[in-house]
Amino acid sequence: MATVTRSSIGQLHDRLTITLDKKDYLPSFERSVKDYGRKANIPGFRKGMVPTGLIKKMVGPSLFTDEVLKTVDRELIGWLQQEKVEIFAQPLPLEADFNQLDCNNPLDYTFHFEIGCKPALKLPDLAKTPITRYVVTVTDEMIDNELTRLQNRYGNMKDQEAVDSEENVINVQFTEVDANGQVVEGGATKDNSLLVSYFSSAARKKWMGKKVGDAITFTLGEAFEEKEREWLRGDLGFEKSDAAADANLFSIAITKVGLLEKRALNEEFFEQLYPGKEVKTLEQFREKIKEEIQAHWGAQATNQIHDQLFHQLVDHTPIDLPEAFLKKWLQTQGENSKTAEQANEEYPKFAQQLKWTLITEKIVADNGIQVDPQEIRQFAKQQLFSYMGGAAMAEEQPWVNDYAEKMMKDRKYVEDAFHRIQTQKMFEWATTQLKPTDKAITAEAFTSMVETHQHDHH
Repeated sequence: MATVTRSSIGQLHDRLTITLDKKDYLPSFERSVKDYGRKANIPGFRKGMVPTGLIKKMVGPSLFTDEVLKTVDRELIGWLQQEKVEIFAQPLPLEADFNQLDCNNPLDYTFHFEIGCKPALKLPDLAKTPITRYVVTVTDEMIDNELTRLQNRYGNMKDQEAVDSEENVINVQFTEVDANGQVVEGGATKDNSLLVSYFSSAARKKWMGKKVGDAITFTLGEAFEEKEREWLRGDLGFEKSDAAADANLFSIAITKVGLLEKRALNEEFFEQLYPGKEVKTLEQFREKIKEEIQAHWGAQATNQIHDQLFHQLVDHTPIDLPEAFLKKWLQTQGENSKTAEQANEEYPKFAQQLKWTLITEKIVADNGIQVDPQEIRQFAKQQLFSYMGGAAMAEEQPWVNDYAEKMMKDRKYVEDAFHRIQTQKMFEWATTQLKPTDKAITAEAFTSMVETHQHDHH
């Protein structure tokens, strides 16, 4: 009868020794030989009448090895389930001498495996976890800027013959040229639409009076202030941070001149943006804009709380890991095996991810957080709508349901959606347990703080 013994190698790192009696695997080996003989088509013999000795001579060693290893696997899994041992990944087999397996001389065999055991963990008291909720102050300037943006977005473009104002919108074509004004072969080209006010003060003056077909040659550094150059570099195909691109020459030709007539601030406009909300006055309109700005920054603040929570839990939950086992397991992952040095280099980031997985699993298990298949279908529908620009559509349209059902058959998609929904639910639950301290902050300071944090963690 097979036996499994366990011994410690290190922290949460054990060796399992599985000893097989030949009676554990021999009957199944004999059955597999007979099954093969019944199905084999061998010239000179009727189907099902091939001698057992010939079958063993032809495929006996491979059938024998398969049955021994299947028996080992069955005993290993059975023992882990019976003992309720929670392990990381899969048991790693220690080097085994498969030359010892001889179907003509069945023996008792011993195999060794390493396992990395999951630790018990205790989460910190979330109510006592120091968390700051940043409350962005919504200023009149922010409301003014958003009001102007909405007036421009819903305004009307009026064609003009020539540029006569910094408020003109000009459609232009960027063409990279050399010092002689000749087009650079393979150089950057791009159509764009810009306000004249986007150009540097010196460049704006040069545009005055220009018409469709007129072109001016500038370097990016001459044409635009620093604050505009980064996004323009990216738009033209350069790296956003590539300041050297500012020296490149471009012929910028006008293809259209227009003037944006801002939308009038009246009840018709208010009703278009906020139908049925009884917005009648400019004061009420500004209040609605303020609410939306607050909601936007409130959502950003919630994301930042989730980020704080992640770091608090990972950094302050004591978790022991079977480091030696995990580094050895890392060497086996991927198409090509890794060296010990590569595994050591990858381990810190891997360990942090693993800690977060353990924390998430505990919160989910302890609080009965579940994801229903219908939630995954709904997630697929909402994702579809976002792909289509957030258009409001009836969810029960046949093609929408067909899309959701198609995605439900995609195993990778379902697993990813399940994980994202579960993580969101986990954060929502955890947030209800927190007692954050509110702190007022400007939008600029909040954005800078988040960008600095993201940069530090890349």
